[in-house]
Amino acid sequence: MQKASILTAGLLSGRLLSLAAETEFPVVRRPPALRHFTSKAVENAISEFNAKVKNKELAWLFSNCFPNTLDTTVTYEESEGKPDTYVITGDIDAMWLRDSSAQVWSYLTFLRRDKPLRDLVAGVINRQVKNILKDPYANAFYNDPARIGEWKDDMTTMQPGIHERKWEIDSLCYPIRLSYRYWQQTKDTSPFDENWQESMKLILRTFKEQQRKDNDGPYRFQRNTIWANDNLPMQGLGYPVKPVGLICSAFRPSDDATLFSFLVPSNFFAVVSLRQAAELFRLIKADEKVALEMEALALEVRQALHKYAIINHEKYGKVYAYEVNGMGSFNLMDDANIPSLLALPYLGAISMTDPVYLNTRKMLHSEDNPFFYKGQAAEGIGGPHVGKNMIWPISIIARALTSTDDTEIKRCIQMLQKSHGDTGFMHESFNKDDVKQFTRPWFAWANTLFGELLWKTYQERPHLLT
Repeated sequence: MQKASILTAGLLSGRLLSLAAETEFPVVRRPPALRHFTSKAVENAISEFNAKVKNKELAWLFSNCFPNTLDTTVTYEESEGKPDTYVITGDIDAMWLRDSSAQVWSYLTFLRRDKPLRDLVAGVINRQVKNILKDPYANAFYNDPARIGEWKDDMTTMQPGIHERKWEIDSLCYPIRLSYRYWQQTKDTSPFDENWQESMKLILRTFKEQQRKDNDGPYRFQRNTIWANDNLPMQGLGYPVKPVGLICSAFRPSDDATLFSFLVPSNFFAVVSLRQAAELFRLIKADEKVALEMEALALEVRQALHKYAIINHEKYGKVYAYEVNGMGSFNLMDDANIPSLLALPYLGAISMTDPVYLNTRKMLHSEDNPFFYKGQAAEGIGGPHVGKNMIWPISIIARALTSTDDTEIKRCIQMLQKSHGDTGFMHESFNKDDVKQFTRPWFAWANTLFGELLWKTYQERPHLLT
């Protein structure tokens, strides 16, 4: 009766109605005075979404999640007259090349109407260039170039300023993806200076080194740990592969070690990235020889993927393996982190109608994927990183972003809506039977990506948000 009275009074008083809404959905977004960065364009999108979307819990989640990267993780300044942006992941004070790209990706559509936001993203590109030139094999860096981190004793070539040195193909793909889309949205080529060009050349060289045609290359990694996922066998090289044109990745985008070093989703990602880098090189009239080398490597990897990454499955037909070694061994699974097999269309690597992809997609959302979990709370893909029965929201988001089926997309959004565990935010993972059992309360990539899904759905399929 008391609640009914308050709501009735709220019809007469906007203030009481606001109080009732706040009681149902508490204010959990960081207060304006404590936000790291505010974008007028993003704030306008939040206001529009809240005004138009009738599902108030989704509106609340969008208001919390979509700006989370800007609110809490970015530090913007100018260095030598250029934008410079440091982006942490959330609860870890380090900048991953992958995460920093993905965290600001969702804002790129707003760059034309927001100059400060455009400068912020240009600053991310500039900082990534510095980090790649420092060490193309490292995946995460500190803001302070002199800082010594917790992994300083890893048996690899560690330097001050590096948080972690796990070699992952996608760490070098994501900065290219960000640069390319930044140019598409702004037509601004000012970030693509001599240092940027040198970083692209270094990426090309690193990819070629990790094809391991003539030797094993310069990279080694071992760590004193009880966790097998944090270590590489064979004196830090990983298990042997046959040099067939694919690129070795010592670790997955989850930062877990690969079983077979030819990580298929990341090689698909490399094909796209190399072609994009070549296009940008020609656009700014950089070294044509380098552009041709990039295209040649992309073609070589693509052909090797078609030859070695497709497996005949007795139940699903032709499917993509997650990892291969070029000798006939393969690993059938998927991991939630992007690049994943599931997310390949999202990255522009293959078509959503590709028959092999569609077969693979069926396999991934079944008991034949060892990391697909289905419980009372939700169903989705996890991975070995946080353990059994833990679903990553990123995998549910990727499923929705790569679907054309209204029923599937709506179901994904409903699962995500119920997954926040009364926090108002997405998390790294949650238990398939209990959403309040989750990991990482502050994980900006998942938050912003969920906001991207909601904004895309609002623009293209608003009826799914009722």
